[in-house]
Amino acid sequence: MIRAGHVIALCVLALLTIGVVMVNSAGLGVTGVAGPLAPAGTPVQAAPMTLKAVLFTSATAHMFVAMVMMGAMAFFPIRRLVGGAGSQASDQHDVAKAWTGLAVGVFLSLAVLALVYLPGLGQSKNGSHRWITIPGLGEGLSAQPSEIAKWGMLLLIAWYCAVRGPQMRSFFKGLAPALVAIGAVAGFIVIEDLGTGLLITTACCVLLLASGARLWHFLMFVPVGLAGVVAAVIKSPYRLTRITTFLDPYKDPEGTGYHQVQSLIAIANGQGTGRGLGFGLQSKGYLPEDRTDFLFAIICEELGIPGAAAVVFLFVLLIWAGLSIVKHERSPALKLFALGATITIGVQAVINLAVVTVVAPTKGIALPLISAGGTGWILTAMSLGLLIAIDRTGHAAESAGVEDVPLMKLSMSGAEAGSAAA
Repeated sequence: MIRAGHVIALCVLALLTIGVVMVNSAGLGVTGVAGPLAPAGTPVQAAPMTLKAVLFTSATAHMFVAMVMMGAMAFFPIRRLVGGAGSQASDQHDVAKAWTGLAVGVFLSLAVLALVYLPGLGQSKNGSHRWITIPGLGEGLSAQPSEIAKWGMLLLIAWYCAVRGPQMRSFFKGLAPALVAIGAVAGFIVIEDLGTGLLITTACCVLLLASGARLWHFLMFVPVGLAGVVAAVIKSPYRLTRITTFLDPYKDPEGTGYHQVQSLIAIANGQGTGRGLGFGLQSKGYLPEDRTDFLFAIICEELGIPGAAAVVFLFVLLIWAGLSIVKHERSPALKLFALGATITIGVQAVINLAVVTVVAPTKGIALPLISAGGTGWILTAMSLGLLIAIDRTGHAAESAGVEDVPLMKLSMSGAEAGSAAA
């Protein structure tokens, strides 16, 4: 019988395969002169795309590592290590344990994020410090610490909410420490990457609400959060330019609006059926970031509506499988982590598709498992591997007759456990 974990594994394999093929297709050049983004008169020598050439690219290597790591995480004993968090009534009253674990997790996340500013280790691309060089693996190989923090914070907040249990309904005892932790990590990321910072904040806040935190506590901080976003936009002129350009990209189609206009041209060039794999025009030096953030535009141009629909369908299927695991999971901590991982991938995909189709301002948010990026592929696959492990081991718990714990009643179940212990 096919379970949700099997569906996730198949979706990851399919999305990564599409990613490898399209990243290589977008990287094709033509013999002659480079496009308008390259210096005038720059010669280009095209290399043919053969099966051998594709198999020995960095994208294929990243896909292989991602699949291996997903398989390894599928057998990781996450239920033994995290699944019991909050199951003991004493855990929910152990404030020192919860706050110490939260503080250590935040400290480690900030330490990893700070690596981008270390001389000789951090890399600056397009004016942003988001990457670090991987020591011992040569030049050109890099990683994004924000990806590590993104998935690490989900696991940390899920564990914290499970441990605190019914105390999450209290602002000072449960919610406030978590908000401080999220704000510290997301705020550090926003310095260089507003989109990822908002993505982490959104996913973690959903976990807090699902664990029993009161909605009106969040509403009190909406003005503060909006003020922070506005300040981050105003402080960085390029962010403000992206917003004004989004309102009318054709006002300066060869300047600030160039990126968005070229993305729309790529989508329109598909003409429904697509121009064919490798026959796209916009990837020949016209569309910036065609292998990363705007790869979906190349998919639309070369594979047309069928290719775009296939990608969207795979993401919908992946999210459905993730929510199915959330629905049937018994452990509060694992239920929350599965929810956070599913929401993160879903929201990230929606943001990327909105940016590519110019429904939202340009953001540096990649399409999960599709856009080129070794760190993103590997860590996303690892996180989904943990969902597979949750689903695989959850069936054993179901056979043992463990009672289900509804997601929105985690705090109530914790309170009942405390009463039983008393």
